[in-house]
Amino acid sequence: MHNKTIVELSADLRAKKYSSEELTRAFLARVEKFNPQLNALVTLTAEHALAAARSADARIANGTAEPLTGIPIVQKDIFCTLGVKTTCGSKMLDNFIAPYDATTVIKLKEAGTVMLGKANMDEFAMGSSNETSYYGAVRNPWDLSAVPGGSSGGSAAVVAARLAPAATGTDTGGSIRQPAALCGITGIKPTYGRVSRYGMIAFASSLDQAGPMARSAEDCAMLLGTMAGFDTLDSTSVDMPVPDYRATLNNSLQGLKIGLPKEYFGDGLDAQVGKVIDGAIKQYRALGAEIVEITLPNTMLSVPTYYVVAPAECSSNLSRFDGVRFGYRCKDPKDLADLYKRSRGEGFGAEVKRRIMIGTYALSAGYYDAYYAKAQQLRRLISEDFKQAFKHVDVIMGPTSPTVAFNLGEKLADPVTMYLSDIYTIAVNLAGLPGMSIPAGFVGQRPVGLQIIGNYFDEARLLNAAHKYQQVTDWHQRVPEGFK
Repeated sequence: MHNKTIVELSADLRAKKYSSEELTRAFLARVEKFNPQLNALVTLTAEHALAAARSADARIANGTAEPLTGIPIVQKDIFCTLGVKTTCGSKMLDNFIAPYDATTVIKLKEAGTVMLGKANMDEFAMGSSNETSYYGAVRNPWDLSAVPGGSSGGSAAVVAARLAPAATGTDTGGSIRQPAALCGITGIKPTYGRVSRYGMIAFASSLDQAGPMARSAEDCAMLLGTMAGFDTLDSTSVDMPVPDYRATLNNSLQGLKIGLPKEYFGDGLDAQVGKVIDGAIKQYRALGAEIVEITLPNTMLSVPTYYVVAPAECSSNLSRFDGVRFGYRCKDPKDLADLYKRSRGEGFGAEVKRRIMIGTYALSAGYYDAYYAKAQQLRRLISEDFKQAFKHVDVIMGPTSPTVAFNLGEKLADPVTMYLSDIYTIAVNLAGLPGMSIPAGFVGQRPVGLQIIGNYFDEARLLNAAHKYQQVTDWHQRVPEGFK
């Protein structure tokens, strides 16, 4: 059962080959067996899961089931879940029990999914390797000495190791796509505003976006169709109809114009990763697509722009964690100032502190115009690059990450080198565009991801392009040795 896609599991449940409860118990057994190796889940909700599975079986029996009813999933621990600990990978929230469900959680609950637990993640979604978590690093199922990527590394590892058919993730600068690439699964970051951010603990409010992570594009299409939609509780949510993403999955790619940015294939891209991406592009050409060379001239500005905008917004968002209302509180504070200082000093990890300080500095009097205002101007230039490119092409393709998964601990001492691992993904968030990563091959035993970027609200075209590629390749079906 664990090697089947959501589509296959859904069909089996409706054919009554097994029940949701049996399916859920099978995945819970895999979690119990393999999670100690991976450290991919920080909270297991077995009792909740079995109760939800029995409810799903009742819905299937009385004919009110939806396609996702009875399907086990894992929620990234950034989504508030009623009555269940929601930590955001931080000591600051180690004792926080969410009093409500995030909109994404509600939508998936109403569709009948079964939450197995909460996935480990970089602290407050700040990281590219899932090594900043208070609960320890997650390990990559393909090579336990390697990182899974971040910040949704727990979610990616869960799906890659077949501990769940799917998981939710969030993407602020590549945190769905980069771990999807490094773990050999499919993940999509929708257009900004397509999926509600209500109940998703904020990192950088103008960049954060939730999305699904699963084995295949078809599975992601099912999940996104449920997760997407307008939400009155989220002021950044966009009020427009959600298409049936599965309806166009099999459209022909004949005549599809694929743009290859020359900036994505220059210095910094590992040569072996480049060869894998070239092979994927040849496959698209064989499927009838037209390849067009394009330029995104401000690509190299995306990393410095992001690392002004994102820390500035995080310094504002994380100011609410002060040891007063909820979360970690230091012992025996002398006064209010001591309470603030020690609660935040002891509750936050090194990377979170680093970004708060950078952001506070960028927003301070005398530096706002020089840093934050200038970064927003550069952000507009980056968006304009994509706008011009989409006048000539339908989608843009390239590597998701410049390298395959690096070793645990390899980049911890050099934050700038770590930041550069997101160089191909960050611009998509700055522009608010949809993007996804699909498995495209391997370098040694470590996966390589192909990134597909689309125009605003064109997720259906991305999923179509990904699905057609997955129909003629089997990279997305590969299972790490030891987890089969």
